[in-house]
Amino acid sequence: MRDVNQGQAWKLKYEQPAAVWEEALPLGNGHMGAMVFGGTAEERYQLNEDTLWSGFPRDTNNYEALRYLKKARELVAEGSYTEAEKLINSRMLGVNCQAYMPLGDLLLSQPGTDSCTEYSRELDLDSGIASVSFRTEAGVFTRETWISAPDGVMVVRASSEASGGLNLELALSSPLRHTVRTAGVTGLVLEGRCPTHIADNYHRDHPYAIQYEDGLGIAFELHMQLITTGGSVEAADGRLIVSGADQVQLVLAAATDYEQVRSRAAHLKGSGKPLFSAEGMTVKAGAAELKSSRTGAELLSPAERCGLRLAAAAEVPYEVLKQRHITDHQALFRRMELDLGWSEAAELPTDERLAAYKNGGEDPALEALLFQYGRYLLIGSSRPGSQAANLQGIWNEHVTPPWNSNYTTNINTQMNYWLAEAGNLSELHGPLIDLISELSETGARTAAVHYGARGWTAHHNVDLWRSSVPSGGDASWAFWPMGGVWLSRHLWEHYAYNPDPVFLQETAYPLMKGAALFALDWLVKGPDGLLVTNPSTSPENRFVTAEGEACSVSMGSAMDMSLIRELFGHCVEAARILDTDDAFRQQLEQTLPQLAPLVITADGRVQEWYEDFSEAEPGHRHVSHLYGLYPGEMINEQDTPELVEASRRTLEKRIASGGGHTGWSCAWLINLYARLRDGEAAHSFVRTLLSRSAYPNLFDAHPPFQIDGNFGAAAGIAEMLLQSHLGELRLLPALPEAWKNGRVKGIRARGGYELELEWQDRVLVSARIAASRNGECRLVYDRGLKIRRPDGSFADAAEPLRVKAGEVYLVTADEA
Repeated sequence: MRDVNQGQAWKLKYEQPAAVWEEALPLGNGHMGAMVFGGTAEERYQLNEDTLWSGFPRDTNNYEALRYLKKARELVAEGSYTEAEKLINSRMLGVNCQAYMPLGDLLLSQPGTDSCTEYSRELDLDSGIASVSFRTEAGVFTRETWISAPDGVMVVRASSEASGGLNLELALSSPLRHTVRTAGVTGLVLEGRCPTHIADNYHRDHPYAIQYEDGLGIAFELHMQLITTGGSVEAADGRLIVSGADQVQLVLAAATDYEQVRSRAAHLKGSGKPLFSAEGMTVKAGAAELKSSRTGAELLSPAERCGLRLAAAAEVPYEVLKQRHITDHQALFRRMELDLGWSEAAELPTDERLAAYKNGGEDPALEALLFQYGRYLLIGSSRPGSQAANLQGIWNEHVTPPWNSNYTTNINTQMNYWLAEAGNLSELHGPLIDLISELSETGARTAAVHYGARGWTAHHNVDLWRSSVPSGGDASWAFWPMGGVWLSRHLWEHYAYNPDPVFLQETAYPLMKGAALFALDWLVKGPDGLLVTNPSTSPENRFVTAEGEACSVSMGSAMDMSLIRELFGHCVEAARILDTDDAFRQQLEQTLPQLAPLVITADGRVQEWYEDFSEAEPGHRHVSHLYGLYPGEMINEQDTPELVEASRRTLEKRIASGGGHTGWSCAWLINLYARLRDGEAAHSFVRTLLSRSAYPNLFDAHPPFQIDGNFGAAAGIAEMLLQSHLGELRLLPALPEAWKNGRVKGIRARGGYELELEWQDRVLVSARIAASRNGECRLVYDRGLKIRRPDGSFADAAEPLRVKAGEVYLVTADEA
C-alpha cells in the first residue's frame, strides 16, 4: 500500500495567510499554545498559557440550597415538575465558573513584503512545526515556529535570502491589563494581571462583563529573547527593531503565579487563618508566609520561571533545540499510523481540498488526516503536568470566550479524552485525572453543603479553581450533579487500557468510591420502590409536561441511572481486583438490583426520562439517554439486544428531527453508530462533520469553535476500526465501503493490547497483536480467523487466546 504516514500526508497547507483566527494554525506543548497566522508584512502569533484564567480561590457554594432539597423532591414526587424547576432555579443554583484567558500576541512587522509570490503556509503534524515562505522582488523569506515541551519555550526563526536582509519590528501585546518593557537591547517583557471575574458574555449584552481588582487575579509574564545573525538591533518604545539581519531567532517563555496563589490559599487554610475576608476577597499571605510555604521550583515567580527557561534555551544551538522538540513530539505522534486510502485531492491546499470534499468529493485521506489531527491537538493541549484540555483545548483569543472556554462536564470535557487511550496517547490522559483528583476536594464540600451527602460531586461547569457547584442560569444545564460520576469513568478507562493495580489502588478506586458514596446518598425511592435520582435532568434537554409546558426537572433520567449503575459496577470490580472494602462492595452489590432500569417506549425507543414524556425539542443535540451504548457498554448485543434496537430507533428519530447539528454532537453520532456496527452510518457522520462543521484549519465548529468535535471524531474513527469494551477484541467492527483498503498501526485496546490491522476489499488481511501483560483475550471477526503464536504454532480461534507480555501474535482471516 502507498505509504501515507510520512511526508505530505500529515500536513495542513495553504497558499495564502490566515484572514481570521479560524484559519490560523495551532501549536502547543500542553503548557503554552500559539495560533500562527502566516502573514507577510504583518504576522501575528496569538498566544495562550494553560493556567491563565480569571478569578481566584473563593467559596462559591450555595449554603441555602440544602434547605430546599426536601421540598424539591416532594414536588417532583407529586408530579409538579414545573414548580420543582422554579424552586431549583430560584434557590438551589450557584454562580458561573471563571473563564480561560488569552495570553497575548507576538506581532512581527516586515516592511516591503505586502506584495509577494510563491506563498506557502503549512503545519506539519509529524514534526509539530508551522512554516511560511514567500518571495518578493528582493528575494525569499521563510519562518518556522514550534513550541517545545522538553524546553518549555516557543521558538520562531525567520530567515532571508534577500538583498537587504531581514528588516523586522517586534512587539508584544495583550488584551488583558498589561505593560511592556524592553530588557536590554534584545529582550521584551510583558507583565499583566487577569480579571478577577468574567461574566458570561457570549451575546455581548453585559456592559461590565470584565472586572479587575487591585492585587487580585492571576499575574503573568511573557518574555521574549532575540538572537540575530548579522544586521543590527534597536530597542525603542517597548519594541525591538531589526535591520539587515540574515537570520532572526525568537525564544519566548510564559508563566503565571497560579501555583503561588494555590499555595497561599492552601497555606492559609492549613494554618487556620481565614481564607476569605468579610467582603469575600482572598486574604493575601505575607512574604514570610509565602516563603515558609515554598516547596520547590514550581513556586518560583513568573519572572524567575521565564528567565530560567530562556537562559537554558540560550545555551543550546537552534538545531539541537529543534531536534529535541521533534524527537519529543514524534515519540507521541508516530505511535500510530493510519491509511484509509488515497485520493488526488490530497495534493491540493487544505482549504481547497475541504471545499472539494464539501461538494461531494471522495477523500479518505482527508478523513485519516482528521484522525491524526485530533491526536496532534491532544498532544498540543494535554501533557503530563499541564492543565487538562478545555473547551478549546489550549487555544483561545477572547477575553470573554464562548461558554468561558471552561470544562463542560456533561459531555464535552469527557469527549476531549475519548481518544486518549485508543489513540495510543495514554499519558496525555493524566491532566484530566489530575483535574478529577483536585475536583474531588472542592466537590466534597459541595456534596456536603448543597446536599448533605458524603463523597464528592461536580456539576455542569468546572474551571481552573475546580468549581464544583451548579452554575447560574437554568436547571436544564446547571442542575446536574452527575459530573463527578461521569468523570470517574475516565479513571476506570485508564486502568482498563493500562491494567496497573497501583494506579487502581492509589488513585482510581478512592476517587471512584467517593463519587459512588455521593450517588448512594443522592438516590431515593421512586413511586415503584426502585431507587432513582431526584431531582434529575437529562443534560440541557426538556420535555413537555401534561400542562403543555417545557420543563427539564423530573426523576431518574436514563443518563443518571446509566451513569450510577456503571460506576457501582466499576467500584465492585475494582474492590474485587484489589481484594478490599468488602462491606462497601456488598452494599453496592445489594443496591445495583434496586436501581430503576432503562425503559423502552411504546414506539420502541430508549426512554429519556422517568415518564414517557414528549420532547420539547425532538432534534436536540444531546443524546444523553444513549450513554449506555457509548461511551458506556451496558447497551450491547450480548446482554441487552432489545436496547440495542431501541437505541437505533432513538437515533433515527432524533436525526430525522434535526439532531447532530452541532460539531460535537455529530462526533458523538459517529461513535454511537460504530457501536451499532453500522459502518455506513458512522462514516456518513464523518462526512457530515467535515462537510458542515470544519473551519478551514479543520478546527471543529459547534459553531463557534469547540475542540471536542475534533477529539470525538478521531475517537469515532478508532471505534470503527477496533472495539474492546466487552472484554474482547472485535476487529474492523464498522468498516465502511469508502475505506475499502487500509491499514492502522498502533491502535490500542483495553487489557493492555496494541494492534496493527490491514485489510483489502474490506476483508482483514492480517492483524498483529502485541500484549503488555499475561492473560487471555478473545478475538471476534465476521469471518473465521487463524492465530499464529510466536513459536509458529496455531491457536484455536474458537477459544480465548492465552497471551504473554512482550509477545506478538499474527492473525489472518480464514479464507475457507
